[in-house]
Amino acid sequence: MSVFGFIIFIIAQMGYAGGLREFGINKHLSWITGMIVQTLFLYVFAMLKLLPFALTAVVIFGVLIEAIRIVLLLLHKGRTKFEEMHYFDVWMLVIGIILGKTLANSPLLHYDNYSHWALIVKFLLFQGHLPTATDSLISFTSYPPATALFITQFVHWVGFSDGAMLVAQFLLIWASFYAIFSVLRDRTRALNAFILCFIISITNVFNIAIRMNNLLVDFVLPVVTAAGIAGIYTYRKKWKIACFIAFVFSAELLLIKNSGAMYVVMTGFYLWYTLMKNTKGNLFERIGKSSLLSIPTMVLGYLPFFWWNLHVKSTFAAVSKHQISSQAYKHQLSNEGTTVILKIGRKFIHEITSTNSLSTKGVILINIGLIVAWLIIRIFLDKKTNLFATLVALDLSFVAYYISVFAMYIVSMPYAEAIKLDGCERYLSSMVILNLLLGSMALVVAMDRAYFEQDISKRSLRSFYSIITKNMYQIMALVLMIFSVIMMFSEINGIEYNDTLGKEELPVQMKNLASQTTKMNHTKILLVDPHVVDADDYYAGYVGRYYFFSDKVIGQENFTMSKEQFKATVNGYKYVVIPEWHRTFTVMTQRVYHQHLKVGIFKVTPNKLVRVKNIKV
Repeated sequence: MSVFGFIIFIIAQMGYAGGLREFGINKHLSWITGMIVQTLFLYVFAMLKLLPFALTAVVIFGVLIEAIRIVLLLLHKGRTKFEEMHYFDVWMLVIGIILGKTLANSPLLHYDNYSHWALIVKFLLFQGHLPTATDSLISFTSYPPATALFITQFVHWVGFSDGAMLVAQFLLIWASFYAIFSVLRDRTRALNAFILCFIISITNVFNIAIRMNNLLVDFVLPVVTAAGIAGIYTYRKKWKIACFIAFVFSAELLLIKNSGAMYVVMTGFYLWYTLMKNTKGNLFERIGKSSLLSIPTMVLGYLPFFWWNLHVKSTFAAVSKHQISSQAYKHQLSNEGTTVILKIGRKFIHEITSTNSLSTKGVILINIGLIVAWLIIRIFLDKKTNLFATLVALDLSFVAYYISVFAMYIVSMPYAEAIKLDGCERYLSSMVILNLLLGSMALVVAMDRAYFEQDISKRSLRSFYSIITKNMYQIMALVLMIFSVIMMFSEINGIEYNDTLGKEELPVQMKNLASQTTKMNHTKILLVDPHVVDADDYYAGYVGRYYFFSDKVIGQENFTMSKEQFKATVNGYKYVVIPEWHRTFTVMTQRVYHQHLKVGIFKVTPNKLVRVKNIKV
């Protein structure tokens, strides 16, 4: 990883964040908002076929903004004021550095990294453009490129590697988490801040199917949504900034993945509700004014995605998996009989009602937590609170999301995957993560409004109802701080443990075999894999396609065949790659070529396999 490139990139982030602060956005929201603005810039340039220029220009522009800010500060003309550090700032900084360092040393192991998410970053970086119809290496052509563009920008400056890609995505996730602290009215209250820190650490429990050491967006979507909703709440009385936040975050969410539509709907409804609650006039006037502001805002947020859909339809003839297409949906529904739909439905209902399901446990946790908090504030403290209304809204969002996920299985997934509810826990946990964050934000707001002293300027060490409540407050804050740290270190240890187990996995074996190919090619390569599952589910093939940057890589395990068949099979390729000893393949090469081969890369010739250091394209 290039230290110089990393420093330049960070200065650029400071420039974008600082520039947004000059326009009134607070420091907690400014980081993720700046990253989203950069991503949208990159997206526009990529659509205009100017991606290589943008990868450099967007960062340089951020550096120039920071240089101008420094000059303005020296001349005492800048609007940005210095804000003191709080407990949660230190927590986020220290935990962030440790977690980032761990991710920088982690390999990519998950299947979907190689079927799309890491592959598209490598493609964008080394090809310099969005996929076209001739680029058969990319299978999921309808997937929007937002996170891939930001990650590509990062690796363009710091160097391409698994760890660099993971760090880039982590910056998006961590900046989104930092944004939720913007809802705190009084940031000196340690208890409120550490509730949010604790919830951040809890989200890793429900992200266990993915973890942060994978480039899948199922964790990015909910945390970015939570950051956007936090921004709308923070600027609920400044409609211009609230609408700007809703616009850029909605555009980003739709460009992260097609399934971001559900999160955008939630963002749009919350913007409308917030504007309606904070607009003057009678009910009908407020509804009208909020609609006139929120509807155009959300339409603007949809336009970049609309542009993407036009691009996909005009570029690719075939419909990609998970693509939003009415034609594909009609075709799928015509093939799915009532019996099949009911079978999938029964299995889906069993999944969401089973207490063994992690996502179901999350739903129960959210409901119990908010009900208990509502009872304490409303009944015991006799304070008004909207926590119960918040819980109702969150439960309705669960219902709507479950319906949308079930619809996805019915209309856009092949039966073989749908009947197994492939990825179901991962999808459902995304909404649990979002509602955990939203519920925690609502909780700390309600707690702040229930404190004995409501005037922030008068709050001090003596601002408690009694010595008992003061002691309870301090103990709870300390306990939450300790547990939030413990749980984050548990996540770090879990990632490191997975990395240790992954040393025997195919992607790591490939790294030990040869350096990656970065020039697109169509070289025919046979990847010999002794694991039946890796070959049958195309994992070996995807890893090989990614690693050798060729659309002609085939992973195969079965070599139980005659000598003539074996020779004909091998001669159909230019290279044979053996990352791990395969008993049958070794025996067959001994019989056919009279060679004893175990591990390595071999060039295929008519009469023998010649060992080479790497594949030449």
